[in-house]
Amino acid sequence: MNAFMTYVILGLSLSIPVGPINAAQIDRGARYGFKHAWLVGFGGMIADILYMLLIYFGVAHFLDTPFMKTFLWLFGAFVLIYTGIDTLRNLNKANISDTRSSVSSFGSFKSGFLLSIMNPLSILFWLGIYGSVLAQSLQEQGTTQILWNTLGIFTGIVLWDLIMSVVASSFHRYANVAVLRYISVFAGLSMIGFGFYFGYQAYLMLIH
Repeated sequence: MNAFMTYVILGLSLSIPVGPINAAQIDRGARYGFKHAWLVGFGGMIADILYMLLIYFGVAHFLDTPFMKTFLWLFGAFVLIYTGIDTLRNLNKANISDTRSSVSSFGSFKSGFLLSIMNPLSILFWLGIYGSVLAQSLQEQGTTQILWNTLGIFTGIVLWDLIMSVVASSFHRYANVAVLRYISVFAGLSMIGFGFYFGYQAYLMLIH
């Protein structure tokens, strides 16, 4: 159980740093409530599961090739900048009374999934962190422990998704229109900033 909790804490600590998913959760939760914030995080978790499966079956290394990384940096930049601009364009929708049904559940899920699946940092994270956990567990403990450690990491990610959803939805419930707009501005600019960072990384890959 102590080992399991160690990996739960690892999953939590790896989820806490502010990134595109957290920014999108804050924006969706503040504007549309708990369900949409949770669905953004759930979409990101499904992408995480896919990466974990690819690494487990040993077919993820092609994602680490220069061509694929450049493609993912570029496409990730497009997704982030587009999402950020769309968030800023919809600032006038950031009021409590008319946003509950103005976005679909699938749209929130798809947003989280795309932001995570097209994020090269996610690939590097899973190859580096989960790959090393996998190698260590195989060498020292066997397949059963791999599944147990993986479940611990995923439990930590799920807990952080719930925490972020509760925090973001509290803004939806208690904040006034002006605060909701400031939150949307922060989230939109954050995603645009990450998008330009991704674009710059793609440029570095291209010139090298």
